[in-house]
Amino acid sequence: MGAVAVIGVGLIGGSVGLALRARGLATEVVGVGRDKDVLERALARGAIDRGTTDLARGVSSAEVVVVCTPVDHIAEAVRLAAESCPPDALVTDAGSVKRRLVDEVERHPHAADKFIGAHPLCGSEQRGPDHARADLFQDRVCVLTPGPRGRPDRLARAGAFWSSLGCRVMHLAPGEHDEILAYTSHLPHAVASALAGSIPGDWLALAAGAYRDGTRVAAADAGLWTAIFRDNRGPLLKAIGQMQERLDAFKFALMTDDEQAIRHCWEHAKARRDRYDADRLARDVNLADSPRSDL
Repeated sequence: MGAVAVIGVGLIGGSVGLALRARGLATEVVGVGRDKDVLERALARGAIDRGTTDLARGVSSAEVVVVCTPVDHIAEAVRLAAESCPPDALVTDAGSVKRRLVDEVERHPHAADKFIGAHPLCGSEQRGPDHARADLFQDRVCVLTPGPRGRPDRLARAGAFWSSLGCRVMHLAPGEHDEILAYTSHLPHAVASALAGSIPGDWLALAAGAYRDGTRVAAADAGLWTAIFRDNRGPLLKAIGQMQERLDAFKFALMTDDEQAIRHCWEHAKARRDRYDADRLARDVNLADSPRSDL
C-alpha cells in the first residue's frame, strides 16, 4: 500500500507503525500528534518515518489513515482527516467504544463515506511509543464495526489492512460490540480498579500473585479509561449489576456458611475460566497448523 498516516502514536498507534514498517507494507508511515516529544520518541523508536503536528498535512497523501487517539477525540479526528486525505482513502480507528463514535461520524456524510470503525483487542496497561511492539496485533482479534453509510469496498479494505498487521478480523454492529466489550474488557478494568483500591496501602507488602494478576490493568492511564467508561456507561452499568448479583450470592453463602453454595460459586467460575483457556489453546493450535495468506 502507499502512505499510511497514524493519528496518535502511543502504544497502539506506535505498534501500527512498527508493524507496517517491519512488514514493509507502506511506502511511508506518517505520525500525526499534538505533542512533539511523543512524535520524536516514535521516530526514534522506528514507529514512523516522519512526524507532524499538522493533521491536514499529515494525511494529505495517505492511502490509509488510522486514528489511535483516546475515544473522546476519535470522531473529531476522523472528520478532520476525511476533509484532508485523498478522495479514495480509507479512514479507520482503534477505539474500544463504537456506538457513539459511529453515530457521530454518520452525521458527516463525507467522513462516513471513508470511515470503517475498528477495534484491535490487544491493549495494555502500558502507554506511549516506548512500549510499542511490531507483533502487538499478531493473532489478535480486530472487530470491524461499519455504520449504515460504511461502503462495502472500504469494509473489505479495512479487513485487509488489519489482517496485514496480523489480526484475525470479525464484524459486529457498533452497539453489539459495545455490549460485549462492556463485559469482556470494561468490567474487568473497573473490577481491577476497585480491587486495587480496596487493599490498605500498608498491607501491600503482603500482596502477592493474586493481587498482582487481578489488578494489572488498574495501572492503565486514568484519562483513557475515564473516557471509555463514560462513553459506554449504559452497557457497563448493566455488566456491573450482573457482577454485583454474583458477589451478593457469594456474600450470602459466606454469611450462612453454606459450603455447597460457596463451592458452586467457585466451580461455576472455574468452569468458565477453563473454557476460556481451552478455547485459546485450540485457537493457538489451529493458527500454528494453518498457513497465513496475509504474511
